[in-house]
Amino acid sequence: MSYKKYSRMAVLGSTLLLGACATVENPSPDDPLESYNRTMFNINEKIDKAVLRPIAKGYTAVVPNPVRTCVNNIFGNLGDVWSGINSLLQGRGLDFVNTLGRVLMNTTVGVGGCFDVATANGAKKIPNDFGTTLGVWGFGDGAYVVLPVLGASSIRDTAGLAGDGIGIYNLYLSPSSIENVPVRNSIIGLEVVNKRASLLDADDIATDIALDKYSFVRDAYKQNRQALLRSKFADEITDGTPPTAHLAIDTTESGNVIYGQERRTEYRKKLREKRLEKFRSFDQIATPEYEDPGE
Repeated sequence: MSYKKYSRMAVLGSTLLLGACATVENPSPDDPLESYNRTMFNINEKIDKAVLRPIAKGYTAVVPNPVRTCVNNIFGNLGDVWSGINSLLQGRGLDFVNTLGRVLMNTTVGVGGCFDVATANGAKKIPNDFGTTLGVWGFGDGAYVVLPVLGASSIRDTAGLAGDGIGIYNLYLSPSSIENVPVRNSIIGLEVVNKRASLLDADDIATDIALDKYSFVRDAYKQNRQALLRSKFADEITDGTPPTAHLAIDTTESGNVIYGQERRTEYRKKLREKRLEKFRSFDQIATPEYEDPGE
């Protein structure tokens, strides 16, 4: 296909997409791109119903649950590596250590991550990504946006997806890093199908109970992302250690304060107050209210 012909097709496709945009006369102030978003949401829904959902349902019907769990755990174990790095970028060293411990335990005892023995032994999973890291660094959400195929996102999280892709690729945590094309494509396909299969139940719930599925998905996404960001300003998981332990001043056996510890303790107090102030600011976020369909 010639470049000119390809360009004409691209322009035609863009024109049809813009022409098909669902016009929203009074978009929500929290969703200025609502007209575009609703159009892309409907397109994604059609693609999902025609391709992804049937494949995912077939996958769950054919592949035994233990095998699906193993596959999901392996991908999750690889994701934990990137989650831990993001914890480090956020200045949450203890979360990084805890996540690293999860990866080591699941990779060794859990046979490459097939079995999530870390969770069974109390090492909780700490979800994270670069979009959340940008939020910790002070970047705002930006407008809510629905991405082609990928679905719900925001301006900040879209930039975060780019950061995730670059980081995961360069750390060889993604199937896209595999040089063997057939193997790479097969694993990428498995990853996509596995992820879609894991969302079947949630999708069914949204379809059944939502009066407006687009609004339901949008609000659920935004609340989930706010909750994840909020958790990064709370105390880190200490596995039983009192939450105030990081404020204690280390001393020698003779009772003398270790040199430099007073300054470090003062810094930690200020850092904690700053995190608590940011944490409290989330209480001002209004939670959307929904009408009860039964009323």
